[in-house]
Amino acid sequence: MNFKKYLFMGAALMALSFFAACSDDENEPQTPPKDPEGEQPGESTSLADQWNNTNTVVWPADTVVNLTDHYVVPEGKTLVIKEGAQIIASSKGVGANHAAIEFTVNGNLYCEGTAEKPVLFSVSEEERTEENIFAGLWGGIVASETCGEMLIDHTIIEYTGGQVVEGSPAATNGVYTAGDDAYPQITTNNINGKYVIINSVLRNGWSDGIYMMGGEGIIANNLFAANGYDGAEAVNVKAGCKVDVAGNVMFSPNTNGLKLSSSGQGGNRGQALIQAYNNTIINAGWRRDGEKGGCVYVEKNALANVFNNLMVNCKFRAMTPSFDIPNNPEEGYDNKSVIDYNFYASGNQQSDIIYDGEDESGVAYAWQGYNYDHEDYNTGVVDVHSVIAKEKDLKDPQFVNFDINAVALTGYVYDSAWDFHLKAGSPALNGAAGASESFATPLFGTTGLTINGENYTSPAVQSHYGAYGE
Repeated sequence: MNFKKYLFMGAALMALSFFAACSDDENEPQTPPKDPEGEQPGESTSLADQWNNTNTVVWPADTVVNLTDHYVVPEGKTLVIKEGAQIIASSKGVGANHAAIEFTVNGNLYCEGTAEKPVLFSVSEEERTEENIFAGLWGGIVASETCGEMLIDHTIIEYTGGQVVEGSPAATNGVYTAGDDAYPQITTNNINGKYVIINSVLRNGWSDGIYMMGGEGIIANNLFAANGYDGAEAVNVKAGCKVDVAGNVMFSPNTNGLKLSSSGQGGNRGQALIQAYNNTIINAGWRRDGEKGGCVYVEKNALANVFNNLMVNCKFRAMTPSFDIPNNPEEGYDNKSVIDYNFYASGNQQSDIIYDGEDESGVAYAWQGYNYDHEDYNTGVVDVHSVIAKEKDLKDPQFVNFDINAVALTGYVYDSAWDFHLKAGSPALNGAAGASESFATPLFGTTGLTINGENYTSPAVQSHYGAYGE
């Protein structure tokens, strides 16, 4: 792990006594079993009552919490979720219109999972099926304008994307629009907030993996898989954000792995600043119609340096719409951005969905899309030093265990046996930008972000393409 993590000894937290066991009580943590001496270690406490007379609530290791209603971490208060805890949302929703259950963070949230025992946000085990990958069974985590800090470490978030409807907290609070939006897995909306999302898995959701509308952030060393049904991205950044996105694997986002925009800039929401490097993006864009999608999209005055990324079997190269009108917040990206030194690899297979006709590209192969005459390719500026596959030179990156010619371009079911490290001799091991380049400095590589008293720094820039070397 490429993070400096300094030990912090804080005040003791008040831990509630509840553990994994069966319970019929709705929206309550599980009732603790009796200990060997026959004494109860503590009474079950309802979720609504946990916040009485305390500013900090701890959900202990291996706890199972069943949510049958929306859950709120109150403003000014802190929820700590320990390793192995499971938060299981009911797919039945809330109320007469079955509003998808939302996990709202108005205070602070610290998910402290481990590699051996990740924290899990999901639905019931029998609902975790391939058929439900894009079913949008619950709402996801919404960090509001008052959320000060959030740590998501070694955490799995899945089966999100429920539709925002009348009565959804996000609609009532003005975060999303009822009838128009679906819940991402994580939303941030405080321009003064601090968010560290690391070592986690965000998969199987109707909408975006992360929709960042504000705050300083580190998004690193995560796996994104099957994000977006008929649109959406793995990471979607708007105005009011300053974020490093590094070391992530993004498999089969519907549209892009990275959508980097300063949309919404004005007032107190300043220009979006992004460093996106050493990410591996695979199979992006093929499930999206039109000429959108394909790996990276930078627009609306975002200042984004996008480099040392490995794009494999994506539909298009990095796109920068209206690049001929730089520095116009309503149009092009900030022309001080560097979107270059990336590696575009292609397999030899044809997509089983080819959008052809008016306003469609007809692109059927990744190499074809990389060399397509796209109006949003800023030729000679963006990717001028990048490695780009062609029909007779597909640039196989030689993964340890992923056959770029065998997995369908429209496939979205992730195989945990895949290994995206590079074999010795891989062409993606050499030629990437060095850390000494003026554009290649992480925003939080030195000062880091302090969350719950611990300092987290962004991964160092690696001189290979993609998330992993050998």
